[in-house]
Parts: sequence; structure tokens; C-alpha cells
Amino acid sequence: MMLDLDGRRAYAYTGGKPFDAARPAVVFIHGAQHDHSVWALKTRYFAHHGFGVLALDLPGHGRSDGPARHDIAGLADWVIGVLDAAGVGRAILVGHSMGSLIALDAAARYPDRAAGLALIATAAPMTVSDALLDAAREREPQAIGMVNQWSHSTIAAKPSSPAPGFWLQGMNQRLMERVSALGEAQLFHTDFSACNGYTEALDRAASVRCPVTVLCGKRDVMTPPRAARALTDALRKTGVQVRTVELDGGHALMSEQPDAVLDALFAFALECAEGQ
Repeated sequence: MMLDLDGRRAYAYTGGKPFDAARPAVVFIHGAQHDHSVWALKTRYFAHHGFGVLALDLPGHGRSDGPARHDIAGLADWVIGVLDAAGVGRAILVGHSMGSLIALDAAARYPDRAAGLALIATAAPMTVSDALLDAAREREPQAIGMVNQWSHSTIAAKPSSPAPGFWLQGMNQRLMERVSALGEAQLFHTDFSACNGYTEALDRAASVRCPVTVLCGKRDVMTPPRAARALTDALRKTGVQVRTVELDGGHALMSEQPDAVLDALFAFALECAEGQ
């Protein structure tokens, strides 16, 4: 579905069904150098089981017009603009990696718009090494290869729908290369810089007023579970419901543990929808 935001296109995949703003809405926000397709299994299931789905291509990614935003707060504002354009009052915000920071910021600064907050492979702060920032700026193919390797906990993860030629690392590599080819110059560096520069996560947590679930990968070397503890502690201090789930996988949890992620998200969404 294409939406108009001040004359620029914003793309949202709706899970194979027309979007219905009268249904409980779930917004899926991808991470750095990705697009809506990382949510394929989850969005189709949600859309066919009672929810209105908006899986976004962030600005400058995939089918959404640029320019790319250079900071997390700007991306959060853009997400709220998408909700306005789609006629959605409140939504459950689901974010992976960089997307988790965007979802957190939106839920904190627009508490009336967030019915729930799901953070996948998150960290606070989400620092990026100087070496990786430099590679993303000067040697993007090398940076893509590095991140693709670090995102997966094994070279031979078995997906929930195994088939000949089904290679998770290869699929993710091609996706990042495609986002690079279609997007603006140095997009990977722009995304990483936004993550690295976001120092407000713990302060923002104090303003969250909706239920929260946090999904971590036990073997995640990019955002290990310990990197999310300060954030979960800050969220719990607000008195909101916070649930943490650790899954046996790496940073690419949606592909390495697709069924477990779907089960956790759908159970959480049902609870949030009932509470509205």
C-alpha cells in the first residue's frame, strides 16, 4: 500500500489483505539496510488473523521515497506520519534492531499512539564501532558482508519452511545489497550513524506507558541480551508490564527463529488488543 506523506511515497506491506484501520493495528519497523520483507511470515499471519498490518519501508529504503532520515527521532516522527496517513489512532509498534529504537522513541514521545511495544534484538545504547562505521561509509560491500556474518548464529540454520536452496545468510546478503542498490548513497552508514548517535533510549523509556515485550537472541553478538538489560530495567521502573523472552538464535531472530518470534509477538498483540 502506498501512502502520501507531504507529497512523498511511503510504502507499507499489508500482509496480503487490504488494510482495515478498524482492526487493531500492528506496525512492523525493520532495521538497518533492510526493508519490509524481513517480516514476511509475521505480517501474513497477523493480517489473516484479525489485525491490520503495516510493515514499513523506512524512507529511502525499498519502495519508500527518500531522503533517508539521519536520526532516530526523525524516523519516529515519520512512523507517526504513516499512522496519520493510514487513519490509525493507536497501534502496536514492533521493531527489530534499529527499528526497535524507532519504535521505542515513537512510543515514548507519542504515548497516546502506542497500544503496545515489541523490541526485538535491541540495545541501549546501540553503539557501532568506528571500524564498522568507516566500512559502511567507505567500503559498503565489506560492511554488508561483516554484518551479515555477525547477524547469524550459524551458517546452516534450519528455517521453519525448509526447501531446496533455502539459505538464510545468502538471502539476507542479497536483501542488503538490493536495498543498497535501490537506495541513496551511503545508506548503510546513515542507518548505523542514527543508531550510534541515539543516546536518549533510557530517558525515553521513562515516558513509555504501554505494555512491552523484549525478544533477545541468546547467541546474538551484535545486540546480546546483556545489552538490553539497562533498557528493560528503565522500562520496569515506569510500572508498565515488561516481558523478556530469550530465544536460541542470533541477531537475525525473525529468520533463525521464525515460529518462536511469531508466537511471542502474536500472544503479545492479542493481550494488547484486548486491553484497548
